[in-house]
Amino acid sequence: MEAINTIGRRKSSIARIYFKPGKGQVKINSKELKEYFPVATHQNMVTLPLSLLNANESYDIDVNVSGGGITGQADAIKLAIARALCEIDPENRPVLKQHKLLTRDPRMVERKKFGQKKARKRFQFSKR
Repeated sequence: MEAINTIGRRKSSIARIYFKPGKGQVKINSKELKEYFPVATHQNMVTLPLSLLNANESYDIDVNVSGGGITGQADAIKLAIARALCEIDPENRPVLKQHKLLTRDPRMVERKKFGQKKARKRFQFSKR
């Protein structure tokens, strides 16, 4: 099996992953997983598709991620890994689909409106 490339998106984050058989190394923007995501919640989010299929030490993953914040990037990587696992073996699909890992979260930031403070918040009303 050669390297598989997939893309995951969340909010304004885009993650491109290169998935190949290996010893379980995850490199994100040339850094180790624990170095890039010091919070355990984000580390677990990224490795969730692998741990569901007991494939933590089966593949080496090289990730290029850009845009957005930490949580959006972690979610984008999670989606990309889940898509790659489906591409490798179609039998993985039902397990990943059951945990809603193959659905791209469509929620985006609502734009700021003219004459308002934010998207929905307004300036304080003054009667006099």
